Amino acid sequence: MKFVGVDLHKKTISICVVAKVRGKFKVIDRKRFACRPTDMITKYLQTLGRFQLTVESTIGYEWFAALVEPLCDRLVIAHPAKLRVIAESTRKTDKIDAQILAEFLAHDMLPAAWMPTGRVRQHRSLVRYRHRIQRQITSLKNRSRGLLARYNEDRAGLFTKAGWRIAMSLPLLDTEKWILARLGVELRYHHKRLKEADEALVEFAKTAPAIEQEHREILATMPGVGVVTIDVVLAELGDVRRFRNARQITSFAGLDPGVRESASKRMNLGISRAGSRMLRWAMIQLAWRVIRQSTRWRHRYEQLKARKGSKQAITAIARRQLVVIAALMRRGETYDVTAKNNVATKVA
Repeated sequence: MKFVGVDLHKKTISICVVAKVRGKFKVIDRKRFACRPTDMITKYLQTLGRFQLTVESTIGYEWFAALVEPLCDRLVIAHPAKLRVIAESTRKTDKIDAQILAEFLAHDMLPAAWMPTGRVRQHRSLVRYRHRIQRQITSLKNRSRGLLARYNEDRAGLFTKAGWRIAMSLPLLDTEKWILARLGVELRYHHKRLKEADEALVEFAKTAPAIEQEHREILATMPGVGVVTIDVVLAELGDVRRFRNARQITSFAGLDPGVRESASKRMNLGISRAGSRMLRWAMIQLAWRVIRQSTRWRHRYEQLKARKGSKQAITAIARRQLVVIAALMRRGETYDVTAKNNVATKVA
C-alpha cells in the first residue's frame, strides 16, 4: 500500500508518495503537475497500484477530490486548522508539505475534515450568495442614511416609496442628490437579486430528501427561527451526526469559549471565532430574536447579563440555541416550550 500526499494550489499540485521499505516509511517518488489538463495526473496515479491519498481542505479542493476518489482505496480530506505542523514549519515548501501529509496518512495520524455532499455544497452556495446580496443591501442603506444624516434628514421609513420620494425632494447639493439617486437604483437592483435568490432557495427546498425535510419542520417549531435561519443552519451544519458532542458543534460555529491555562493559572478568553462565520452570525441574530419572543430565554439572558454583561450573555444564549438545534435534529424531536430542557416529542 502506498500513501500519497498532495499539496494543491490553484495552478499546480505537488505529489509525494510514501511506502514502507524494510519496515520504515520512506519517500519513493515525487511529482509535480499542472492542474490542467488533468489526464496527466490521472495516468500517474493509475500507475501506483493500490494507494491512499490525502489533500488539505483548501479552496477549490472539490474538483481534485472528485477526480481521485474513484482511483484510490481511501481518500482523506485533511483539516488544515488542525494540521498546524505545516503552517508552523520553518522549512515550508510544496515538497515538504506534500511529504508531511503523506507521512501523517501512512501513520494514520491525519486529522480528517468532513467532505460535504453535492447537495450540501449547492445549498451552501445558494445561502452564501443570498447572504452577500443582503450585506450589499445593508451597505447601500447605511451609505444612504449617512448621506442624509449630513442634512439631519435620516428618518424612519426612509426606504419605503414615500420615504424615498421625500428624501429625493430635499434641498441636497446637486452631486449628493445624484449619488442618492444612484444608490436608489442599486438598492432596487439588489432587492430584485435578493428576491430571485429567495425563489431559488424555495425551489431547492422542494427537492429536499426526507431527512432534510424533517429537519426543516423541526427547526420551524423553534421560536425566532425563520426560513433564512433554517437554510443557514442546514447548509452550514450539513450532516449533524458528524458531530460527536456539543463542544464540537459550538467549535464549528466559533462560539466555543477560549481558555489559556499555565500551571495553576487559568484565564477565560473570548470565543474562538473559528469555523463557520455565517452560522455564528445566524446564531447571534437568533439569540437576539429569541430573548424578545420567549420569556424563558429572556429570563436566562437577564441572569447571565447580570453576571457577565450583555455581550457574553447573548453569546451564551446563541451557543445554547445551537446545541438545542443540533439535539433536536439528531433526535428527530420538535421544540416544546413547556419541556424542562426545551426538547420535546418525536416527529410523527
